[in-house]
Amino acid sequence: MSYYVVVGAGPVGRETARLLGEQGHDVVLISRSVGDIDLPGVRARQADATDAAELSRISRGAHAIFMCAMAPYHRWPTDFFPIVDGTVRAAEAVDAKIILLGNLYGYGENADSSLHSGLPLDPTSRKGTVRTIMWQRVSRAKVPAIEVRSSDYLGYGAVTYFSLLALPSIVQGKPVAFLGDLDADHAWAFIKDVARTLVASAFYTGEWGRAFHVPSQYASPRDLIRRTAAMLGREVAPMRCYSIVEMEALGMHELVEMKYLFDRPLLVDSSDTEHLLGVKASSLDVMIADTVRDYL
Repeated sequence: MSYYVVVGAGPVGRETARLLGEQGHDVVLISRSVGDIDLPGVRARQADATDAAELSRISRGAHAIFMCAMAPYHRWPTDFFPIVDGTVRAAEAVDAKIILLGNLYGYGENADSSLHSGLPLDPTSRKGTVRTIMWQRVSRAKVPAIEVRSSDYLGYGAVTYFSLLALPSIVQGKPVAFLGDLDADHAWAFIKDVARTLVASAFYTGEWGRAFHVPSQYASPRDLIRRTAAMLGREVAPMRCYSIVEMEALGMHELVEMKYLFDRPLLVDSSDTEHLLGVKASSLDVMIADTVRDYL
């Protein structure tokens, strides 16, 4: 069994630590605000990943460091780079591999679906540029690195466009306003499948310095809203899309540049993940049930 450090105690970080602990590994889960946890084999440690010296001390002997930390959405350009740089310096100091949790933003608006992990990164948004630079910095490290790229999350505790914009209205039986084309197929990734992909990546025996896509299920926003309402026993309320003018007026500035993700189908090729890592997507019903379990 090995020693692993998971940076970031959000839903994905906690699930990743849980899986590693259940496999019998020694795991430390760190965050600036981590609280008490009850996960077999997992120790919680309050620490700041921007402090490379402290992270190095914690990571001494680690086989890999999982970088699952999340910065506030509006502060990505200022907050993410110090976390990544601290993680890289610590990993290099203790000779640990790095597994970076990423997303699809770096491919940009001009990329053709279905997105595959060999596509060049060509960001067309500020947040996509941040994600691209993060991977560039990690991939240039003196230790092996892999990035796990995910589409929008479903699952318990997920903070996403769906959970913020649609879910509260569905729960209350109110009209739902969302983004883009309500009938365009969209890839949805389950938090537990994201964690399973991260953990499987740690044991990948092929060439590192590459990305893996999290296996996803597909549903248009309209279909996902209807299926969520049905699972909750709610009537399907009217649906509509926000205009950009309305989004700006409501202060949804950070969402405007990413709206393109919902303006057309977003398809993700995860065949290499399924073949090389043995991870497959959970069913959409399982994803929805976990997302709304507090309301069932």
